[in-house]
Amino acid sequence: MSQEVALEGVTRRFGEFTAVRNVTLTIRAGEFFSFLGPSGCGKTTILRMISGFIDPSDGVVRIGGKDMRGIGPNKRPTALIFQNLALFPLMPVWQNVAFGLEVRGVGKAERRKRAEELLGIVELTESADKQVAQLSGGQRQRVAIARALAVEPQVMLLDEPLSALDLKLRQYMRAELRRIQQRTGVTFIYITHDQGEALTMSDRIGVMSQGVLQQVGTPLEVYNDPATPFVASFVGEANVFTGRIGAANGTLGQIETEHGIYTGRLGRGARSGEQAMLFVRPEHMRIGAAATAAQNHMTAAFTHAEFEGSFVNVFSEGGLRKPVVAQTRSDPSLLRLQPGEALPMGFDPTDAVILPFGDLARE
Repeated sequence: MSQEVALEGVTRRFGEFTAVRNVTLTIRAGEFFSFLGPSGCGKTTILRMISGFIDPSDGVVRIGGKDMRGIGPNKRPTALIFQNLALFPLMPVWQNVAFGLEVRGVGKAERRKRAEELLGIVELTESADKQVAQLSGGQRQRVAIARALAVEPQVMLLDEPLSALDLKLRQYMRAELRRIQQRTGVTFIYITHDQGEALTMSDRIGVMSQGVLQQVGTPLEVYNDPATPFVASFVGEANVFTGRIGAANGTLGQIETEHGIYTGRLGRGARSGEQAMLFVRPEHMRIGAAATAAQNHMTAAFTHAEFEGSFVNVFSEGGLRKPVVAQTRSDPSLLRLQPGEALPMGFDPTDAVILPFGDLARE
């Protein structure tokens, strides 16, 4: 069983500081939903309000349509996995998994049986009698998930559970978490500041900044059609051009910058005559001969290239405050460019979005 989670005008204040501001959102039953944002944006505060460890200052949290006011964490149909996992080192793995069942008075034989079933789901059947210290970091993560599932939650809450793992293990565990969620059908609400985690695992993402929910959408929507400059600059990399919107025709508009006039898709709230920002992803930038076919083009001074195996990041200066970055397939000739060399660059209007002027992400 899984349940829908609804936040209705939820605000949380700590004295004079407002951590979460008027968030209204419905997380569907059986959905893998991620709150994504920098440290201090309010995402963990939302998780704690859903779990019942703190109450909203204003607004209502509903789980399965039921108002959660006055219902403590132990009475809610939720399970919370902390960043530090909080496993018991003196218990074997199966007892860690079955701990919640023991608290509920379930007999030992039944606890063992259920623990082994759950260890099968997380592919740790052979580790049932091992000590926690004998497990790898990824295996401990899966034990924590099995323990949370043992009490049959309708909503699983995960507070940056992969942050302590190295890169390769994090990437592996992303796929594991998604597989477990799909297999169990439990609603997963995931907290992270890692955009790769959110984009890889989630059905939908809520991007937060300074307590405000900036945008909710699928990974593709958030990445390709950001609603605000913060989302455009926080989720993925982007080249930014600032100026004033001139001509506008249907879905496309022109932005007049001090470095040229560029055409892009008009985003939410972008209007002719107003200050705006144009965002284009590095992978959509063309360089060299390919740039001449693009509608938007410029000539920039090459500064350096960063080789990253299957692709190269090419950095150039076009009189902008930040370098213009193009990401392209590995090409040995790019590594032979000399600093200061003129480099044609360009991009297509459909690959760029124009948004009203606003704050950019700092992280």
